Amino acid sequence: MLRMSTLPYPALMAPFELAGKRLRNRLVHPSMTTLMAEHARVSAPMVQYFANRARGGAAMLVTEPLSMARHHHLANRVDAWNDTDLDGLKRLAAAVEEQDCRILGQLLERGRARNQPGRSYDGIGASALPDDLSWSMPRVITTAEIRALIAEYVQSAGRLARCGFSGLEISAGHGHFFHQMLSPRSNVRDDEYGVDLEGRTRLLRELVSALRSACGHDFIIGLKLPGNDWIPGSIEPGYAAAIAARLTASREADYVCFAWGSHSRSLERHVPDGHSARVPYRALIRQLRVAIPDVPVIGLGRITDPAEADALIADGTADLAALGRALIADPAWFNKAAAGRAHDIRYCVSCNTCWERISLARLPLACDNNPRVGRHDEVDFRPAPALVRKRVVVVGAGPAGLETAWVAAQRGHAVTVFGRSREVGGKLHLRTRLPGGEALSSVYDYQHAAALRAGVRFRLGVEAGVDDIMACSPDAVVIATGADMVPPLWLPKDSSEAALVPDLRRAMRETLRYTERQPGTAVLFDMDHSEGTYAAAEHLCTLFDRVVILTPRDMIGQDLPIVVRQGVLRRLAEKRIEIVREVDVVWSERLAEARLEYACVHTGRIGSVDDVAWLAWSTPRSPADSLVSLLRSRAVPVHVVGDARVARTLHAATLEGHEAGCEL
Repeated sequence: MLRMSTLPYPALMAPFELAGKRLRNRLVHPSMTTLMAEHARVSAPMVQYFANRARGGAAMLVTEPLSMARHHHLANRVDAWNDTDLDGLKRLAAAVEEQDCRILGQLLERGRARNQPGRSYDGIGASALPDDLSWSMPRVITTAEIRALIAEYVQSAGRLARCGFSGLEISAGHGHFFHQMLSPRSNVRDDEYGVDLEGRTRLLRELVSALRSACGHDFIIGLKLPGNDWIPGSIEPGYAAAIAARLTASREADYVCFAWGSHSRSLERHVPDGHSARVPYRALIRQLRVAIPDVPVIGLGRITDPAEADALIADGTADLAALGRALIADPAWFNKAAAGRAHDIRYCVSCNTCWERISLARLPLACDNNPRVGRHDEVDFRPAPALVRKRVVVVGAGPAGLETAWVAAQRGHAVTVFGRSREVGGKLHLRTRLPGGEALSSVYDYQHAAALRAGVRFRLGVEAGVDDIMACSPDAVVIATGADMVPPLWLPKDSSEAALVPDLRRAMRETLRYTERQPGTAVLFDMDHSEGTYAAAEHLCTLFDRVVILTPRDMIGQDLPIVVRQGVLRRLAEKRIEIVREVDVVWSERLAEARLEYACVHTGRIGSVDDVAWLAWSTPRSPADSLVSLLRSRAVPVHVVGDARVARTLHAATLEGHEAGCEL
């Protein structure tokens, strides 16, 4: 057996102990909603998802919130408040514990909190005050109901223990009910569960004591507590430290994990994206743990790389490291790190597609950089060899084409990739050069490296035509040529001046070459509403005196998940980027005078922007699929993937490319 000092990440790989239970290393999978439950029962995909993370090396997993009280019952949440699915809970626990990984259920009482459109009308709350995000009004919980609720939680926890779970985590962060009870902003009660720190922590103290009494000392009890919710008059780090110290004074809680943000404008802090620093809460965690020096602390917040996790533990900031999105992207993250294969990890790109899936689309968990989430062969996936070896040509070196190429080549096919640019990554490569996009390069970096290892032949800087493709004598062709923005209706089709107004992608490729600030105003016409469009606006802000976004819609970023949109709106406001809503551009000769006119879509009232030095448009995209019919006329089997099929998301591109590679 290797000595600890010879391991690649010794602090991360050191064992640990909680409530007398051994953890084989310091890696924790925090609670992530999968939406894989079926009819309030544990499903086979749900078991597979958690078993994969255990098999991939995690030492402890916290499930998504379970229904721990009668009123929690939802079809996509597993019932733990009754005996209807004991077999499912046992299967789930066994699948994880058999991999020498501890599994904890999570107790989350939503309360008045809501992060979906609309309001909640059935939430409970500490006081009759609205949710800071959705403005949902709760029903005030009584002291008798609090005690009854604690009793129901304890019964459910006992049920989990009997089913083989190692413990329970109480989610008291992110603006949910327990967080609301702790906050002086949302808890203005004048009874024993309010008034001051003692009163506001009473519910959780009583719950922890009841759980410990009922479940014994070998049952892990964890607390996820607010570290900073960034809401005025609520819980800032000083008060968070006092809360943590009071809740752990009895020594009945086994660990604390600090959470960030709340159901308010600070919800974006919960899942920091590519615009944030790496491990952005390191200093806050270090500050907070001073208040609870004898209680194990789990570090949480955009930890993506093994070196980051190892350093967090090695320098004493935390005892364990929690990686949620990173373990969605690659369940074998730990095993690869331990084997010296960190270069082979499919890294989380902090895009929050996972959040969008479960919170906005209400679909099972998925990932831009992992097309096999929850499948039986997901862990360190190796594609099955093809029965017949083929010559495959892939046209397009973006994520869809690269994913197809490496999978098909690993299956044994002879693969040639044509790419119009001399760089791989397609149009995603442009996005990585704009604010917040740096991490996205790991999608195509992984694909490109895997393709080279598998022997893929690359022909970059080539605008492939039918003759180029047919010269390879292909048995199959995959078209992954992406999509192009459609000119807006206000842009004349036959004007020489119109040709000088480019789409955003063409404009940014040129603008990224600028090395000095430019005088005048940059105007961006927005019918795209993607995060990349607003990242371009941020970059323009570093170059021009003024930046103006025009959009026909009544708001911007409508199609973005709330945690992404909040960041977009905050940054645009901080940079003083102007947004003019519900307008369309009016094409006129005034453009020659650097004056752009626009009209209100409702009234036709004219407004204008003067001193225009830069103008581009960002619009929905049409598939660049001209090769498809030409190739099919040559009787060549053609597969169309990604945006060349219909313009959508990075997730769709990697998923369809992956499936094509597996099917060829």
